[in-house]
Amino acid sequence: MIRTTVPTSIRKGSALLGIAGLFVLAGCSGTADAGDADTVGGSTPDAGTSSESSGGDATATYADGTYTADGSYQTPETVEQISVTLTLADGVVTDVEVTGDPQAPETERYQGEFIDGIADEVVGKPIDELNVSRVAGSSLTSGGFNDAVDAIKEQAAS
Repeated sequence: MIRTTVPTSIRKGSALLGIAGLFVLAGCSGTADAGDADTVGGSTPDAGTSSESSGGDATATYADGTYTADGSYQTPETVEQISVTLTLADGVVTDVEVTGDPQAPETERYQGEFIDGIADEVVGKPIDELNVSRVAGSSLTSGGFNDAVDAIKEQAAS
């Protein structure tokens, strides 16, 4: 004989499991949205603080002059160093010079390309807007450059 009815306990259990699953999924969705809103809300004040501090730095101004700082970055083979010299006028970069002492032949090529292209990326821009990521095919050198710019900002802050 074939049984065509499902026992009540299994039907109730399946129904409860299905409803519980819906609540879990709905709860996850609501929690994620609320969490995202909290995260965005939480990061907005931080971003606002950063922007205000950047804006504050620009209005607090940097002392005009020429500043030099070193930066370093990791390559697959070595840790490389570069020296960055920026000339500032009213918080704007008017001149840049980057020198390096490459330890690996490949680094020599990339540093050379970076040095040849960096002026086009930074001259004429406010120092607070500098954050290079890739210059003339060189992406690792940018990390050392950005570190040096941070140090120069500290030196030039008035």
